[in-house]
Amino acid sequence: FGSGLVFGLCLSVASTVVLLKALEESNTVETANGRIAIGWLIVEDLAMVLVLVLLPALVPVLGGKASPDHGAESAHGLLVSLTFTFLKVSAFVALVLVVGPRVLPWLLRQVARTGSRELFTLSVLAIALGIALGSAKLFGVSFALGAFFAGVVLSESELSHKAAANSLPLQDAFAVLFFVSVGMLFDPKILVQQPLMVAGVLGLIVVGKSVVALGIVLILGYPLSTALMVSAALAQIGEFSFILAGLGQSYGLLSAQALSLILAGALMSITLNPLTFAAANWADAVVQSRPSWRRRFEEMRVAKFSSLERDLAAGRERAEQRAAEHRTFTPQELVDRFPVFAGITPEQREVLVLHFLPRAAQPGERVIRAGDPADAVYFIASGTVEVSVGGRKIKLGPGDFFGEMALLSSQVRSADVTALDYGKFLKLTTRDFRFFLRRHPSLRAQITAQAEQREKMNRESPGSSGESEAKPPV
Repeated sequence: FGSGLVFGLCLSVASTVVLLKALEESNTVETANGRIAIGWLIVEDLAMVLVLVLLPALVPVLGGKASPDHGAESAHGLLVSLTFTFLKVSAFVALVLVVGPRVLPWLLRQVARTGSRELFTLSVLAIALGIALGSAKLFGVSFALGAFFAGVVLSESELSHKAAANSLPLQDAFAVLFFVSVGMLFDPKILVQQPLMVAGVLGLIVVGKSVVALGIVLILGYPLSTALMVSAALAQIGEFSFILAGLGQSYGLLSAQALSLILAGALMSITLNPLTFAAANWADAVVQSRPSWRRRFEEMRVAKFSSLERDLAAGRERAEQRAAEHRTFTPQELVDRFPVFAGITPEQREVLVLHFLPRAAQPGERVIRAGDPADAVYFIASGTVEVSVGGRKIKLGPGDFFGEMALLSSQVRSADVTALDYGKFLKLTTRDFRFFLRRHPSLRAQITAQAEQREKMNRESPGSSGESEAKPPV
């Protein structure tokens, strides 16, 4: 029973990586059908995470070789073992999900602000491996589960896309090593010695899982096109199957022959997956070409599908709003809005963006007061401010900056700055401002020259009053 259960679980979980590749090639990742297929496989992955957690504790019941930590076979011993396992996993998850999002994004931001691409990539790798290894050593959680939660925590950072982009070469390298190791475990003789068993496993993966998924999606009331997409997505197995099979073999629940059958089924199903998607697309085209079939399998089932599309659209809109609230500018947008940064490279602009702190102001709010110590320079992203200095009132708008003169001269503020309407600023603290100017002398020379020009204009008209467009020292 135990061997059959583990073998069946290995064949039940499809590869999310393979699905994403197929959807990217057909440009259907963002479609509702694509989202349903991805969501289905993510739920499978989460279920496999639970299986990886529980399997060591259930080994005695399943008839495998129990480790010293899970040696009790009585009902009471099993209950104690499961309880202890859940407590350890809960403690690990709580620590990672509560402490991780508060510490790791801040840590990544500090590393990224150094401007070292190599150090940032190394930090991402160290964090991922550190969480995975720490989970295994301190909490007894599987390395795979630790790696999964490391990815969850890193995704909370605003630099998650940068981390993913910088780690892509490592991902490809580790993927190659992973499949090389899988290939080393695969015994090609199984194709000759047990061709019927290999064909049966392949048929179960490609046909059996697809038919079951097709029926489930249709029973749930979704269109046939959605059912075909999900069935094609499930017609393969991948990375979690390998991990679970290796774990099952280590506990004596799977034989070497069973492992070879799983590997053969995985390799062949992944190879055939493009043909499976092509067959699903052909079947969908046939249904669409026949009005009676289209009405029965598509149009009469569109209500639930339309509701899901609206939910997905609302979710995307909320995600975009949250992203807009936290983002500042891309390196190119920074140059478009603030020409003063045109002389630095895109990589340097990317680092500069990480130093900025967002600051908003309401109409009439005093942003800077004369006599206050200088603590930051402000770059106006939107809105208008009024600078009051020496009896003059000067307006500044998007693309302008203020507050730099006091930082350069190490003196207190010499002007009041008031927001005239709703404004958004990019704030660069004294420490970051001086640090960045030290690293970029050309930018320092440009800002210093503009500050001196403002000071000169202010000295040339000390007694003037009214509004002006001159850029004053602040």
